Amino acid sequence: MPKLSVTIIALNEARALPACLACVQFADEILVVDSGSTDATVDIAIAAGAKVIHEAWRGFGAQKQFAVEAATHDWVLCIDADERVTAPLQAAIKAALAEPVFQAYRFARANQFMGRVLRHGEGYPDWSLRLFNRKAARWSQDPVHEKVMVDAGLQVGTLAGDLLHESADTLHDYIAKQNRYSTLAAERALAEGKSGSMLKLIVSPLLRFVRFYVVKLGFLDGRAGLIHIAIGALASFLKHAKMIAGRQNSG
Repeated sequence: MPKLSVTIIALNEARALPACLACVQFADEILVVDSGSTDATVDIAIAAGAKVIHEAWRGFGAQKQFAVEAATHDWVLCIDADERVTAPLQAAIKAALAEPVFQAYRFARANQFMGRVLRHGEGYPDWSLRLFNRKAARWSQDPVHEKVMVDAGLQVGTLAGDLLHESADTLHDYIAKQNRYSTLAAERALAEGKSGSMLKLIVSPLLRFVRFYVVKLGFLDGRAGLIHIAIGALASFLKHAKMIAGRQNSG
């Protein structure tokens, strides 16, 4: 059975980190890459037996890839400080590593929002590829909405069990985060030569809302589901609005 490294990037995660570290004690190594915490994050990680490396912030994709490359073992499980490996997922990971059939595995992520674990819409199953052999896969360099890319021709396995995203963001914090993310997404799109348009500004948010609230049954998650999807549609609107503004400013 190959040995496993768990990688976690962190910045001032003292509140969330203890539970995160507790759920990955089955790993052979836990690596926390800290980008300058001023709270007890580092002390908590060390007390839990994790290895800590300090690295200035590079952007989400680059920071996570740095952690993967700094890990001791080739098989890595990458999670965030506010995520929890549930018991069923832990069992599935152990079984997969006992006899690896694939070089990368995905699993469902269940998002908690406004006190409710979402089970439909944009919040579930939110497939996440987080367990992989670093010889065959790597994180993209995207500053936001980063993803794991596998070598051409390789299939990705699917594991049972959920990764629980226990975000403690208030509604105000969540909206502020989506505003920041929409700025990063707009900047990336403009850097890639894309341009915003009035058509996309109007159509993209509407299509996103219909897809996740109606087609993906987001309405079954009640008030929390409606608000979660509506904010997602707003983020899409903001991204295209910022692209239009950025194009005008550069012109």
